[in-house]
Amino acid sequence: MFRDQEGDGAVDDVTKHGGRVRTFPHERGNWATHVYVPYEAKEDFFELLDLLVSRAKASVPHVVTMEKFHLSLSQSVVLRYHWITPFVQSLKERVASFHRFFFSADRVKIYTNEGKTRTFIGLEVTAGHTQLLRLVSEVDRVMEEFDLPTFYKEPSFHISLAWCVGDATGELEGQCVRELQDTVNGFEDSSVFLRVPSEQIRCKSGNKFFSFPLK
Repeated sequence: MFRDQEGDGAVDDVTKHGGRVRTFPHERGNWATHVYVPYEAKEDFFELLDLLVSRAKASVPHVVTMEKFHLSLSQSVVLRYHWITPFVQSLKERVASFHRFFFSADRVKIYTNEGKTRTFIGLEVTAGHTQLLRLVSEVDRVMEEFDLPTFYKEPSFHISLAWCVGDATGELEGQCVRELQDTVNGFEDSSVFLRVPSEQIRCKSGNKFFSFPLK
């Protein structure tokens, strides 16, 4: 079911991932793990995204569009190989009773990671916050079972759209954010495709993906 527990290479070559710096060092037998709600982007979303990234590049030329889109329900944590199966089973049991719901993500906000080595342009959730907090509560319980870090105390749920290396908040905040928000507000049907159906939870551990449909 899983690849060899020794992992898939211990050398961290930053040229392979755009200069990004790992939050934690790669070690054999460690599996970087993340729990999230996927966002399946459609054509309208990509049209809006192109406009937003084009405007952002006027302020920060090295902004890069995200390859995939999601809303995080956990921090990135490290699992040992032999924890993966019980972790996934516990997560499955915790979210089994949850029903599908919608959330809206339409407020432009700038984020940095903890070390301020990367900056993100995101769309913050403006509706559906309560349901997401309930999900995080269950994910946190799984993390606690394995003595892993829980999610942020007051999370700003969001979908990241683009990123750049370093701390670019100074360039992106203020006028740039206001113009990005005006673009979202003025884009036809943005309120429709930025109202996101939450139909499943996913967990990525190393190169393995696990899906948990909601009821």
